[in-house]
Amino acid sequence: MEDSIQHLNNSLSWAFINQEQESLDKYKPKLLVNNIETSNYVLTPLLEELDHCRSFIFSVAFITESGLATLKSHLADLKMRGITGKILTSNYLNFNQPKIYKELLKITNIEVRLTDLSGFHAKGYVFQHEGYSTIIMGSSNLTAAALKSNYEWNVKLTSFKYGGLLEQFQSEFEKIWDKAIPLTEKWIDAYQILYEEVQKADRMARRVLPLTPETPKSVFSSIMPNKMQKNALRNLQDLRRSGEHKGLVISATGTGKTYLSAFDVRNFAPNRMLFIVHREQILQKAMIDYQRIIGGKDSDYGILSGTSRDTDAKYLFATIQTISKSSTLSNFDPEEFDYILIDEVHKAGASSYHKIIDYFKPKFLLGMTATPERTDDFNIYELFDYNIAYEIRLQEALEEDMLCPFHYFGVTDFEYNGQTIDDTTMLSQLVANERVSYLIEKIEYYGYSGEAVKGLIFCSRKEEAMQLSDILNTRGYRTRALTGDDSQEERTHCVTDLEAGDLDYILTVDIFNEGIDIPCINQVVMLRQTQSSIVFVQQLGRGLRKHSDKEFVTIIDFIGNYKNNYLIPVALSGDKSQNKDNIRRHMKDTSYIKGVSTINFEDVARHQIFRSISNSNLTALKILREAYFQLKNRLNRIPRLIDYVENDSIDPLIFTDEHSSYYHFLQKIKETIPQLSEQEHKYVVMLSAEVLSGKRRHEIILLELLFKKEQVTYEEYVYALTEHGCSTDTQTIDSVKRVLDMSFFTEPTRKKYGTTPVVMFMQDEQFVLHPVMKNSLQNNSYFSEIVSDLIHTASRISEQYVCSEQLTLYKKYSRKDSCKLLNWHNDESSTMYGYKTKHQTCPIFVTYHKHDGVEASTNYQEEFVSSEVLKWSTRSRRTLESEEVKTIIEADDRMIDLHVFVKKDDAEGTEFYYLGKAHPDQESAVQAYMLDKNDEFIPVVHMNLVLERSIESKLYGYLTES
Repeated sequence: MEDSIQHLNNSLSWAFINQEQESLDKYKPKLLVNNIETSNYVLTPLLEELDHCRSFIFSVAFITESGLATLKSHLADLKMRGITGKILTSNYLNFNQPKIYKELLKITNIEVRLTDLSGFHAKGYVFQHEGYSTIIMGSSNLTAAALKSNYEWNVKLTSFKYGGLLEQFQSEFEKIWDKAIPLTEKWIDAYQILYEEVQKADRMARRVLPLTPETPKSVFSSIMPNKMQKNALRNLQDLRRSGEHKGLVISATGTGKTYLSAFDVRNFAPNRMLFIVHREQILQKAMIDYQRIIGGKDSDYGILSGTSRDTDAKYLFATIQTISKSSTLSNFDPEEFDYILIDEVHKAGASSYHKIIDYFKPKFLLGMTATPERTDDFNIYELFDYNIAYEIRLQEALEEDMLCPFHYFGVTDFEYNGQTIDDTTMLSQLVANERVSYLIEKIEYYGYSGEAVKGLIFCSRKEEAMQLSDILNTRGYRTRALTGDDSQEERTHCVTDLEAGDLDYILTVDIFNEGIDIPCINQVVMLRQTQSSIVFVQQLGRGLRKHSDKEFVTIIDFIGNYKNNYLIPVALSGDKSQNKDNIRRHMKDTSYIKGVSTINFEDVARHQIFRSISNSNLTALKILREAYFQLKNRLNRIPRLIDYVENDSIDPLIFTDEHSSYYHFLQKIKETIPQLSEQEHKYVVMLSAEVLSGKRRHEIILLELLFKKEQVTYEEYVYALTEHGCSTDTQTIDSVKRVLDMSFFTEPTRKKYGTTPVVMFMQDEQFVLHPVMKNSLQNNSYFSEIVSDLIHTASRISEQYVCSEQLTLYKKYSRKDSCKLLNWHNDESSTMYGYKTKHQTCPIFVTYHKHDGVEASTNYQEEFVSSEVLKWSTRSRRTLESEEVKTIIEADDRMIDLHVFVKKDDAEGTEFYYLGKAHPDQESAVQAYMLDKNDEFIPVVHMNLVLERSIESKLYGYLTES
């Protein structure tokens, strides 16, 4: 407690007296704002405090459904842990809708009271922890806009139990709380009547004249292109001006692709146009959209599908099934249409599409899709001459406010006899009464935006959809199951009923993945495993179109024990790197999602996904080959490593981890490439393993210099390092020499890399390329291209590391990395084990969760006491008198830097998160004993290591949770 008080005193000194005062981040007062550029939001620390508190109180004037939705999964987890809270609010200005009070009543671990205090406008959040409390107060109400997008000022403060400000806050809260009335259904009913009367009066006050034939049409603005459409239209015009006759638009579902095409057709002004889709139900909607944009006579528009044969229409809308028939095609001249548009063009690998494309000769061909990625070898980019006119994906579309915000909830699926639902679960269990009750409980808890639910439920199989629909109907819901067996007329009728409010839910398997436009959908429920990130985004996208009756769409994903659960964070983040650490990071920190949308996982569901990430082989040759050909198809050439970075594709380091180098991978997939000599091959392996990761930029800078000039002086090198903000101490530069002349490495590694150095340091203080390296670069252009690509890519990757520091906080490093980056003379990682002291440094490696097979003699008791204190154990058979133990206990006195590296478990591989420097708490060092595998007591020393910086909360939570 005394240490904590001192830390708090330091934080107050930092905040109010001197910002140079050293202080732990945990206790520092902070100004909380919403900053989209840095992905910092008021919501983030609020949720962090909520997740770790023992109780909480909120005082907020205004609450919206979307704002409450951001907390719902966290409150559900708190309920499981028996943690409760209080919310004080009011009906001030009648801002809060009646429905929000109903939503609050669903959350049984919070007590809600209403104050009638005149002008109640308070906004404050208090979280009680063990021994201290955190206060967040300022301008933010409990609304999604206030917590994620509005420009708000809030202050976060830490106070111990007897702090004066905390006492004032709690005293004021209790004074109002005691006089406030509990929220009840009866109060809500009375407020509903009052609210509707107020709304009616407001509408009367804002009443506008009805539209009459005399009303000038000029007062109504025409439909105008949005930002995405304007950029795409400009690019399409530029394509045509440059003589191109084809263009591809890649645009997220709901961003207005049909309107975009109509605007472009209007600009092009064709004599005739053909619009091709794959489903009949899309045609009528598309034709109406075109009429709104282009105008003209009704007779200018026609449909070619089923019994409709309006083949003479100026603007013809056809299904691929009808127009691809030989009997239909023969009725048209190949040059009949000036402009042809193909919707959902990722399907164009089918023979029916090829038949159309080969037959017609339009002046311009436009393809549109949200998902150009394919798992076969069909090259959609080649079909459009590699002319990507415009591309906007989900994240960008959300940031541009082009889509309806969503709140995603990853919830745990039902446990049947102790087993969570998985892909082998019998149908009878999927539709068992207990599971249906569980589904209803979750669906009702997470709710929807608007007055009535209009939902889509995606099931795992046809029989589940049909039987579940029957059961839900007996439970009072109005649902209908639709499968591929249902006719087009039946599908259209069901959609109409859903839009009209005559149905609550449509249950289906996958027929609504794409090509269907139901803007009113306010809830999407996923009751199937995620087989593909593409399909996941397609299904999520069914609710992303904006509609006046909804503020947001609720996505409820029931996560069972599925091996492909790792695809969920991949799909939500759009991360294609196949890097497990990246995917884990997207689970720890979901601030990448833009706008007021949020991503939430219940605890158990989150653990199931982490387990799936650890157990999955994300770098199987089949997966890498598929990603390779997707990028090759897009670029129309063999991709370089830098192309993977610039196109947000596979993490280039994976090729090194799995296949020694990218060159080896290309050989493995039998790509036609030039051959390298044995020494060139070894150089590529060495640079891929030791430089490509970018963890130290010093080697990269030296190699860049030597590719430009034959000799680089020591002074020139130091100057270049300074220009890049890198450290220039002699120990680091000596370490760079040892890496590039191969002397740092062990004998087995030198055998793999070759003993011929990359760089030599001459007696006249000059760096030069080794003659063998120089000769290869000059005489083998392919080798030169490979090396240049490696260095260019390494330079880009290195941007995420701090060049002035030996190690970058929270980045991952191996034992070998630590030897190199701490400037050890040799790689001693094979004998480092848990820790080793050398050259005034001591890297300490901790695997936080040991697996069950770990021997007792190495299964040390290591845990975080807090986010800045690690309880740590030495090796076994060590005492307080052991020299290596005394060296660590006295590290500060001996001027030895302790560096702490931690990984969650062995599933994370050989790399550990770097948590910074630490100092030994000498008073905590104690002699202890542990049982070995022979049940004999052996000595060990325990001590606390105090980190210089408190671990950031998301990483701390990830490492410590079981």
